[in-house]
Amino acid sequence: MTAAYEFPTISSELGRSPEAAIDRNYYSRGGFVPPFPAIDGIEVTRLVREYGSPLFVFSEHDMRSKARRAKEAFGSRYKKVSFAWSYKTNYLNAVCRVFHSEGWLAEVVSDFEYAKARKLGVAGKDIVFNGLDKPRDCLERAMSEDALVQIDNWDELNVIEKIVEKFKKPVQVGIRVWLDAGIRPIWTKFGFALANGEAARAAARVVKNPKLVLHTIHTHIGTYILAPEAYRVATQKLVALREQIFLEDNHLVGCLNLGGGIPSNSLLHGMVRPAEHLIRPIEEYAEAITGVLNKLPEKKKPLLRMELGRHLVDEAGYLLTTVVALKGRDRPTPATTDLSARSAKEWQILQEDAKRGLVVDVGINLLYTAAWFEIGVWPSQLANMPATPTRLYGNLCMALDVIRESVDLPALDVGDILTLHPVGAYNLAQSMQFIAYRPAVVLIGENGKPGLIRRRETLEDIDGAELLPSHLSR
Repeated sequence: MTAAYEFPTISSELGRSPEAAIDRNYYSRGGFVPPFPAIDGIEVTRLVREYGSPLFVFSEHDMRSKARRAKEAFGSRYKKVSFAWSYKTNYLNAVCRVFHSEGWLAEVVSDFEYAKARKLGVAGKDIVFNGLDKPRDCLERAMSEDALVQIDNWDELNVIEKIVEKFKKPVQVGIRVWLDAGIRPIWTKFGFALANGEAARAAARVVKNPKLVLHTIHTHIGTYILAPEAYRVATQKLVALREQIFLEDNHLVGCLNLGGGIPSNSLLHGMVRPAEHLIRPIEEYAEAITGVLNKLPEKKKPLLRMELGRHLVDEAGYLLTTVVALKGRDRPTPATTDLSARSAKEWQILQEDAKRGLVVDVGINLLYTAAWFEIGVWPSQLANMPATPTRLYGNLCMALDVIRESVDLPALDVGDILTLHPVGAYNLAQSMQFIAYRPAVVLIGENGKPGLIRRRETLEDIDGAELLPSHLSR
């Protein structure tokens, strides 16, 4: 042979995405979709019958289990650990109370969240106050109540320095730092830059102020971080900054706060299931962080603080919804009726305009995370028939209201109930009242009994804040 050997290549027509490969494997979807009949032993049909549809449902058992496992993962590896529950993830009173009863502090990022934590009975000393925009009056209240304010920027530091002039005793504060932990994107929006010395300068200014005590160095490297190694890098960099502050200013910072960002067992669009193959267990994150701290001399070991949200509550949340209409019914099959099983399935999958459509009684106004995450969809009952590609439409009068562009489901009918999961993180906190009332929320207690923790909205709830000028009041 005279021609040089060339390695084989894969042509672009096969596609590079996981979906492209799945669409060419006509047996990859399985014969049927497993049902999701119950949550913590309570049938979803019963929940819908008693509380209506749509309906958010939370599992107290799941939340407590996640909180205890996280405590064990870190506490078994490092003695000095503190945990804070991230309010912005889900600030339902019942949800916050579950985590506080497990010993978790409150991590808040606004005057609203601070007031909510105090109303729930959380003492100021048990509140970590983050955020870029803390109003002055709320800063004054928080510091007077011994909350730990973690300073985000120079302008905030200027305000705090003026506030503490009238305080009789020094106030403990933290500073937030952004750094490169080897993942992208880098969250440069929050805190002081580490690499150019800005964080060290901010720390030195705090240490030199007799009315301030630098209690914490904090970083939050991102969200849904799939690489535990990134936390190891972040911890090493915070330890190095802490040592620099000690050598230059003779002050040993007492606490290192590694924030949150540890994922739940959820999938971004385009990822291939199951999630357990991609999401590392929390023990690996704990090992990455504490492995660095355990190398320090005993007298120099800081308090480690974590601020978790999504990891604790996402999988505890479900949304029950009902099919209200069918769209895009299959076209008549080809004239030949003697198609083989493979040929029939190939025809079903590849006919784009033949894709079934289901309209359900919720929209993306309740499912903020659907823009990024592939929310799981399961029927409440077993349907022993082939699963076919189905588009799941929301009930909003907007063309972009598509919950899942394509999900494999059996043929369903109006009135059938679907379970969407996981949806416990951010969806309720960021939901919008648009076109329809927001639904009720139920908590299934550890005793196995469901109870209402938020009633369905009414017109009075929505109109309550509105005012009419006199010339329109009639």
